[in-house]
Amino acid sequence: MADKPKVWYLPVPSHTERVFRAEHFEAMLDEFDVTVNDLDRNLSTEELAAGIAPYDAVVSGWGTPSFSAEALAAAQRLRIVAHSAGSVKHLFPEDLVSEHLLPRGIVVFSANEAIALNVAETTVGLLIMASRRWPDLIYNFRETGRWRAEGVPTNGQYLRGSKLGLVSASKVGREVISLLQGWDVSFLVYDPYLSDEAAAALGVTKVGLNELFEQADHVTVHAPSIPETDGMIGAEQLRLMRDGAALVNTARGSVIDHDALYEEAKTGRIMVALDVTTPEPLPPDSPLRSLPNVYVTPHVAGAGCYGYQKIGETTLQALRDCFAGRPVRGAVDFSHWAQLA
Repeated sequence: MADKPKVWYLPVPSHTERVFRAEHFEAMLDEFDVTVNDLDRNLSTEELAAGIAPYDAVVSGWGTPSFSAEALAAAQRLRIVAHSAGSVKHLFPEDLVSEHLLPRGIVVFSANEAIALNVAETTVGLLIMASRRWPDLIYNFRETGRWRAEGVPTNGQYLRGSKLGLVSASKVGREVISLLQGWDVSFLVYDPYLSDEAAAALGVTKVGLNELFEQADHVTVHAPSIPETDGMIGAEQLRLMRDGAALVNTARGSVIDHDALYEEAKTGRIMVALDVTTPEPLPPDSPLRSLPNVYVTPHVAGAGCYGYQKIGETTLQALRDCFAGRPVRGAVDFSHWAQLA
């Protein structure tokens, strides 16, 4: 019988408990020759380089070390890095992509699709909450005893039957679209990297950024934090939003100009839900913290047992597919490396 592929499992036990169901972790141990990090701490980049040579695969996760040129030079057997977490960009300096990963055909898998399941659920929840202004109604009754909240409308264009604008057709954005199938929602998408064919397959209408903010009833933000998106949404776009519209950001705080957001939000005509801000948390003197129509949650959109445990399941499947010679779902497209968060 052929030897099992050798896998170096780098994450600490607390990470394993969060993202792997017991049956998936046990299956990995059974199907592969796995060396588990039992130090109860993350290794250093130097330790990774010193020990990587015998392995065909490395499983990384939150807190595991980045790869150096020395590590990849030593890893002549390496076929896949399976990242049991989200972003992989911090693991590999860009020169290592062109000098090692691409020429050698090393697969880099990211479990961000699993995390996207949780983020999309949060996005939809925040959309409903903000557009219907549930916190205002709840706090009013709790604090005043009055059944109706003065100044809070009890009718409006909520999520069903709306035009929803999505800034970026990312994995989260696509999962939001999937979740809202059957809700009689039409979708406008701004994404310069989305082809006409892909837009048609998703059933969305591609529009410009300003057009999206002008036409949408509500807007959700799913763009990565890269130089091109820094402050991309500013005063010009926010002024175009419809009265009563909800703006939800579960992506990265830097995508929205916070000063411009405050100026528009303080008019009270839009509702804002932010799971991400710049900086995090917002400092005590941030004027956004004082606005009753701005709801801020502490960067928890990606949390949740369902998506977390899908991380372990999809990581195991990536190893299986790689060593069976099948395409790896979730493999990073290196041609889009610059657009990764």
